Amino acid sequence: MKKAGILNRHLAGALAGLGHGDGVLVCDAGMPVPAGPLLVDLAFRAGVPSFAEVLEGLLDELVIEGATAAREVREANPAATRLLTGHFPALELVSHEELKALSAGAKLIVRTGEARPYANVLLHCGVFF
Repeated sequence: MKKAGILNRHLAGALAGLGHGDGVLVCDAGMPVPAGPLLVDLAFRAGVPSFAEVLEGLLDELVIEGATAAREVREANPAATRLLTGHFPALELVSHEELKALSAGAKLIVRTGEARPYANVLLHCGVFF
């Protein structure tokens, strides 16, 4: 049994299968989930687990070379904006509609229980060397 890191077996297995250039969408409970990408749904109750908790856990495990979020987050969700720009100074911002379209190309979608708007980010996996 693992004693640290991500313990959810479905999420841990999906993360192990990621490679350079793969996309991982971390999304709130309301984001539409497209058919195609593998979905690991962690949502339990509204707000649980939070977007911040899940994002922090994923960033502890993954090499990320870039990230894309909806520009609407800046006005609608200042806390998510601070979190994202703190981790990704070169955060790419697109329309929410474009982010939804881009999510169809993700390899993995991790749905949180987040109940605040636009708490979504498409992570672009890098390589550790």
